Amino acid sequence: MPLEQRSTPGRSGRHRTRTARRRPAAALACAFATVAALAAIPSAPAAAGQAAEATVEVSVNAGLGLGTIDRAAFGVNTAIWDSHMNDPEVVDLMGDAGVNVMRYPGGSYGDIYHWKDHTAPGGYVAPGTGFDEFMGTVRATGSQPMIIANYGTGTAQEAADWVRYANVTKGYGAKYWEIGNEIYGNGHYGSGWEADDHPDKSPREYARNVLEYTRAMKAVDPTIKVGAVLTTPGDWPDGIVGEGDSADWNHTVLSAVAGTVDFVIVHSYPGGATADEALDRVSRLPGQLREVRRQIDRYAGERSAEIGIALTEVNSNVQMNSRPNGLFAADVYMTALENGVFNVDWWNTHNGPTKVETVDGERDFDDFGLLSSGGCVGDVCQPPVNTPFHPYFGLKSLTTLGRPGDTMVASSTSDDQVAAHAVHRADGTLSVMLINKDPDTAHTADIDYAGYTPTAQAPVVHRYGRGDTDVTRVPATSGGPQVLPPYSITTVTVAPHAASASVGAPVAPEVTAVDSGTATLSWTAPARGTAVRYEVYERLGTNAQLLGTSTSPSVTLRNLPPGSEHTVNVLARDADGRLSRPSEPLTFATTAPRDSSCLVNYRVDTGWGNGFVASVTVTNLGDTAINGWTLDFAWPSAGQSVQSAWNAKVTGSGTRVHVTDNGQNAVLAPKGGSTATFGFVGANEGANPPPTVFTLNGTVCRTS
Repeated sequence: MPLEQRSTPGRSGRHRTRTARRRPAAALACAFATVAALAAIPSAPAAAGQAAEATVEVSVNAGLGLGTIDRAAFGVNTAIWDSHMNDPEVVDLMGDAGVNVMRYPGGSYGDIYHWKDHTAPGGYVAPGTGFDEFMGTVRATGSQPMIIANYGTGTAQEAADWVRYANVTKGYGAKYWEIGNEIYGNGHYGSGWEADDHPDKSPREYARNVLEYTRAMKAVDPTIKVGAVLTTPGDWPDGIVGEGDSADWNHTVLSAVAGTVDFVIVHSYPGGATADEALDRVSRLPGQLREVRRQIDRYAGERSAEIGIALTEVNSNVQMNSRPNGLFAADVYMTALENGVFNVDWWNTHNGPTKVETVDGERDFDDFGLLSSGGCVGDVCQPPVNTPFHPYFGLKSLTTLGRPGDTMVASSTSDDQVAAHAVHRADGTLSVMLINKDPDTAHTADIDYAGYTPTAQAPVVHRYGRGDTDVTRVPATSGGPQVLPPYSITTVTVAPHAASASVGAPVAPEVTAVDSGTATLSWTAPARGTAVRYEVYERLGTNAQLLGTSTSPSVTLRNLPPGSEHTVNVLARDADGRLSRPSEPLTFATTAPRDSSCLVNYRVDTGWGNGFVASVTVTNLGDTAINGWTLDFAWPSAGQSVQSAWNAKVTGSGTRVHVTDNGQNAVLAPKGGSTATFGFVGANEGANPPPTVFTLNGTVCRTS
């Protein structure tokens, strides 16, 4: 597996390279099946004079909610080796960009930092970067801290004392506390960049200490939220089982702490040869985050909804000051938030130059920072300190899209060169952000709204593109689709044509019962207004399929396929027939049939981030023998595939896998009298979730 570089400063104030093993990635292709009988939420009529065709068709469905933007959504990392972290200019710039979380004391420095004496043995600590000075900047920006408690070289008592100082002595109200940084990089899996003085560096020992830290810290302030470090599915060392371990990092940690922690932490550096490649790799993130949630569901059960996901470090890791990385910043924040993350923190506020190259006709310093640190590479120097780079404006562009408390809604485009994100704002307006990733060609966007009817007045349009020195309001395109310049971020905001429903959104639904074909959901009635009916819609891209209706806050959905996953919203309808805003989304899965005549055991024996070895055992539970069998299943992710196999003939087409016996294991005795086992080497680009449905000779099997 290749090594990709990330940098942190050495004592000199320059930057020493920190290497982290991360697997190569590729963009995932997403396809949504066409549903014949689709109960779509009504869409608005096209505006008069609108062009018959547009280069890009944009679909927005305000009836399909992706969640509410959290108060802690938009964050950045700050570091104690950054002498400019508390500059007055930083306060203004972070405020203008809508930053509401600042992470401290800085990545891997979190595992060497001792807050009491403001030291980091083995690292550099800049003057004026102490905790109280940092909190001064946090308060001045109106944000809140995300604090890394020292796991690597600290103790639970040291962390508890920090909580006491922050929240009892000083009254800072520091809510979010991480237990360590990238602790899986402590050498347990062969690559080590993270300080960890514990003799036992296994995930089992980390989980034990997370419980100890949590008890000690919450004994001081039970209102804080404590987070545990996970690996990102599909990125090294995901899937690797270390020496002496019985499972990989995530399964070991979650099996121990899922009943205790308040959130989990993942990081993302998709990399690639160019920032454009990294921008394409944002499409991997939804599958990775969905797999994190599946893992939480598995171990937390009913408590799963109480456990959040924080993406506390993200950057492309290549051509980081460039315009395409600015597009990446806007796209990755919203993609993460739309897929269940409550907090995203850019790495980093300032960092420093590492090399000089030209990207899109501009000088790039390969600097992780949002703002210039004023450093030089040879005789080539950056612009003055605190000059914003393109990713800063990518983040700032999000202030034109939505704010905490607004509702993210489903959106899509007909062209993968244009990304779309949409937000139904608290004031009733609806904003659509369109990111044109094409460096050469302008696109025109024709936006179709469902579940929302905009007025005929011209929309408000903001843009950040070539030639712009800031996020700027620009005139709307007259008389037709909106023009999206090459390499640009454009946000279109429209006002509602009609009054909203008199009833508020239902509270997020919960699953109260589920089996192989039915699921019972319940929810709390809206706090505002009276609902005459509730409607449950399943999200299929930007289309909405009506699954069930009810006059009470509960419904049983029937005739669902076994082992299938569904994402739904509940909407309330008022006495005038108007639909409310959607509830928070709920994703659930039906089970495999419990009374099937066959049983399949699927097990990943080992993995290495972008590949794995799996074994599958097939058992006949029926009353008669089977002589000759086929097994079919589908990969949950488009990035999964079979490379080679043994003890069976395995073929694949897209996500479908077809397996036949090899002749020697064709006979399966009745009532579990014999089994057939085969294995294969698989590859995964992104997350590697297990298949959920297996059919043996056409019969859907039980799974274990």
